[in-house]
Amino acid sequence: MGIIRSMRSRSHRVVQEQEECVGDSMRQSCWANMPQELLREVLLRIEASEDTWPPRKSVVACAGVCRSWRQITKDIVKTPELSSKITFPISVKQPGPRENLLRCFIKRNRSTQTYYLFLSLTTTLAEDGKFLLAARKCRRPTCTDYIISLDADDMSKGSNSYVGKLRSNFLGTKFTIYDSQPPHSGARIMKSRSTRLVNLKQVSPKVPTGNYPVAHISYELNVLGSRGPRRMHCVMDSIPATAIEAGGVAPTQTEFSLNNIDMFPSFPFFRSKSNRVENTMSGPLVDQKDGMLVLKNKSPRWHEQLQCWCLNFHGRVTIASVKNFQLVASAENGPAGPEHDKIILQFGKVGKDLFTMDYRYPISAFQAFAMCLSSFDTKIACE
Repeated sequence: MGIIRSMRSRSHRVVQEQEECVGDSMRQSCWANMPQELLREVLLRIEASEDTWPPRKSVVACAGVCRSWRQITKDIVKTPELSSKITFPISVKQPGPRENLLRCFIKRNRSTQTYYLFLSLTTTLAEDGKFLLAARKCRRPTCTDYIISLDADDMSKGSNSYVGKLRSNFLGTKFTIYDSQPPHSGARIMKSRSTRLVNLKQVSPKVPTGNYPVAHISYELNVLGSRGPRRMHCVMDSIPATAIEAGGVAPTQTEFSLNNIDMFPSFPFFRSKSNRVENTMSGPLVDQKDGMLVLKNKSPRWHEQLQCWCLNFHGRVTIASVKNFQLVASAENGPAGPEHDKIILQFGKVGKDLFTMDYRYPISAFQAFAMCLSSFDTKIACE
């Protein structure tokens, strides 16, 4: 534990230095002189022992010691797909685990119209959890935006903590999820006046900054006023339909672009000057012939005794609400198979302003959070 406390202390001192000093300290760090085999063994033991939050912050501290520690930590720490763990901030942009749902919950603040996503640390909901993302609702004359941020106290689009947004149409029946950086190497930026500017200058001229559409969500209009839950349809622009099949692959962002390096001043892990757009993601580009992944809400069954529509949330949802939903792969993705029965995202109410959110591969926490935010928006024409 002494070595961990020393690492944390060193990481704290790095915060006070300029970027040039950080680079020099990383190269000259006394910790960098440790034999590589011994260093890897130490980091492996730390990663294995500190497997839950808050102790897992020790793993993050290891990445901020020096370049050699950073590189080995990157090699050791697996993505959520393989480890079912969220460790670094970039993890929220990476697909969830294949074999199980990653449990999270959302807290809503009605007075400030803000929403906070937490990673569940226990099987109960009577705890704070590990903060992951925050969103703020911004009403505009013709649409509504939900600005999504890594900082619970700074949810502005001009912030370096900005990671994307959800935008609705005037009726609140159609939504688009935008990523702040390319979800894959062939992603096209959506030109608009809202391209992120800081002091009238683009944050980084090396990486295209703006809105990259990653998903489109639509809610079916209920013109006849029939009873039943909302009907939801999601087209994942950046994920191929083959991603849900055995051996299928979804694009995976591996690093934040240069635009976001100031979010993590204490961890040189996120300050590599060699970051390039082509190195920030892995996985296939969505080919037109493969098609995009389409998700739909799972059809509930009518319970005669309870006189309501029911879905099996396996104890994760306790209050009936029109906002509750479960998303599965649509038949539009091809012939129905076992992969079409797997719940990819489920969202439901457990308290006045408390909701559960569980997701799995091939979507990320960021994409899942944005889809759940669309359910909060008022949809008079759909109910």
